[in-house]
Amino acid sequence: MTSFVFLSTVNGQAINRAEIPVFDFKDLRAAIIDYVKAGARISGLPAWREDDGRLRMVAVLSMPASGDILLGACDMPDSWRSLTPDCPSAHWFEREIAEIWQVMPEGHPWLKPIRFQPPRDLQLQGKIPAIGITGFFSIKGEESHEVAVGPVHAGIIEPGHFRFLCHGETVYHLEISLGYQHRGVERAMTGGPGPRSIHYMETLAGDTTIGHATAYCRAVEALSGIHVPPRAEAIRAIAAELERIANHTGDLGALAGDIGYLPTMSYCGRIRGDVLNMTAILCGNRFGRGLVRPSGTAYDLDRELIELLITRLNSAEKDLKGAVEIMFDTPSVLARFEGTGALSEDTAREIGLVGPAARATGLDCDVRREFPYGMYRFAQVHTCTWTTGDCFARAYVRWLEIKASIEFIRRQLLELPEGPVSLNVSPLRGDMLAVSLAEGWRGEICHVAATDSKGRFAFYKVIDPSFHNWFGLALALRNQQISDFPLCNKSFNLSYCGHDL
Repeated sequence: MTSFVFLSTVNGQAINRAEIPVFDFKDLRAAIIDYVKAGARISGLPAWREDDGRLRMVAVLSMPASGDILLGACDMPDSWRSLTPDCPSAHWFEREIAEIWQVMPEGHPWLKPIRFQPPRDLQLQGKIPAIGITGFFSIKGEESHEVAVGPVHAGIIEPGHFRFLCHGETVYHLEISLGYQHRGVERAMTGGPGPRSIHYMETLAGDTTIGHATAYCRAVEALSGIHVPPRAEAIRAIAAELERIANHTGDLGALAGDIGYLPTMSYCGRIRGDVLNMTAILCGNRFGRGLVRPSGTAYDLDRELIELLITRLNSAEKDLKGAVEIMFDTPSVLARFEGTGALSEDTAREIGLVGPAARATGLDCDVRREFPYGMYRFAQVHTCTWTTGDCFARAYVRWLEIKASIEFIRRQLLELPEGPVSLNVSPLRGDMLAVSLAEGWRGEICHVAATDSKGRFAFYKVIDPSFHNWFGLALALRNQQISDFPLCNKSFNLSYCGHDL
């Protein structure tokens, strides 16, 4: 293990920015590699420009074994020895830093933009190419060909470009080019928080409103030094698990549709709506917008609403059991799911996969258990894993998680703590930094917020789980039939806008 000591903190705790140790990049690089080999995950590598012109980067390493979050910083040189050859999970992070700040990780295996966003330094903005205009790998030889899909897709699918390198029907490599949804959310957060800040978070990835709003509010609460009432923590957790159930239900229906199994597809589409309507009972919005606010929640539950939610939850549970279990009992379904798009546990760990996609390979990773927060500190949800790493595993883990979330919600509704659901909001403290981790339905969400001397956001960094997992989808397609792409893609169901910000 490295001899360089990082600052140790915990999920949702604010620390003084001056306390973060600053290393030479060479030493920080060695320390990151050693920590990752020892079991750490890279949760974030945010970089920002200090007032004196230095480009500062902080490594945010989460340590599942201890529940600690380790922080170490460095001043970035114009070029540096890439982490990626020795630490593949840094791959996407280094591409982001190079794109935003126009600095060079020497030896990076395939350095290209991930969002095609303008650089943060205004004098460099003319150097960024148009979205999607970049180099791609190529394949040559008899019966080899390339297939380009997107960025415009059928229906209401968000834009993204996929480049398949094929020999016959077999995919040798898939390159994914994103950036079409870039909105500048992180830049808009600088100087906040303001009236729009919470709305940026709620719409950052619309299907993860509760996940990102919770991570944001916990960061703000840490920086302001306020505590959330237990009743509000329980309501937040109920909303988060409803969000998980709704999205997993929709995904199971969509997976059934991709293979032409219509009974489950039809029923899950309707049941997803039933679950979304339960969230609307909480706050009047099916996606949970307006519910989670700094210091608590904007809505409470009375006895009548609790009983209504339990009744609807029981009904949804019964309907889901019939709709989903019939699919997993059908041999033709299993024939399409099993063995398709498989990733090994070692590969998942090496590239930093998170969420159900990681748990489907056997990785026992879940922020709710490893870095518990809110109500999960007192009432944990059972972590659901499988080992085959294929489309079946990614579907089956969703089903296991739905059942675990239903039990969690039922328990919370029956044991809802008494008391208020919000407190007065205090100003943010100056020159502080907080790391807020939450387990969204796709996996680990990481928000890193830092304040300046006046208590305003000096920078705000968001890492959506899709940021970790898009490369996993690319690897899952290797040596698969190109016709398997829709099924593999839906089994990950990653966010374009959550990635592009």
